[in-house]
Amino acid sequence: MRQPVDREPVTLQGATEQLWPVVERLGQLYRHDLSEFRGMVPRADGRFAFDQLPSFLGAADRVAHLIRWGPTVAGFALTRHPSNRPSSVAAFFVVRALRRRSVGHRAALKLLHGRPGGWEITFQEENPGAARFWRAVAASIGTGWQEEHRPVPGKPELPPDTWLLLNVPTPA
Repeated sequence: MRQPVDREPVTLQGATEQLWPVVERLGQLYRHDLSEFRGMVPRADGRFAFDQLPSFLGAADRVAHLIRWGPTVAGFALTRHPSNRPSSVAAFFVVRALRRRSVGHRAALKLLHGRPGGWEITFQEENPGAARFWRAVAASIGTGWQEEHRPVPGKPELPPDTWLLLNVPTPA
């Protein structure tokens, strides 16, 4: 059962170069959470690999957002916006203390409604929280969404990813 909606505003803030260290630190928490489902372990320096993260700093077709709950940093989202394909959510993370308070749900809706059109959202079924979360977000957008299961490129040993394909309508 969902907890009551929190009244603190949820906003998205573009992650500038000045804010990039915040994204990197939150990225470590995100990768730690995923390690439970994908068996990742830290490198010798104690940090988890997150090789795709640097490609979101200053790229024209990629955006890193900080999620804020009032003045507090609540998480981050990484999105891709290629010119010839639907937009996609590459990573989405909300700190544990703010989960199940509608912070992530409101942030995801702001993210998707901020760029109407086609979206692809990928998650792993072995992460039941992510599966419930993204299906609830898609249901909030409307009924015109689909699910597909696709193999993880270059990793045949992993179970297939689940892809949600949805079209976010332009506001009336």
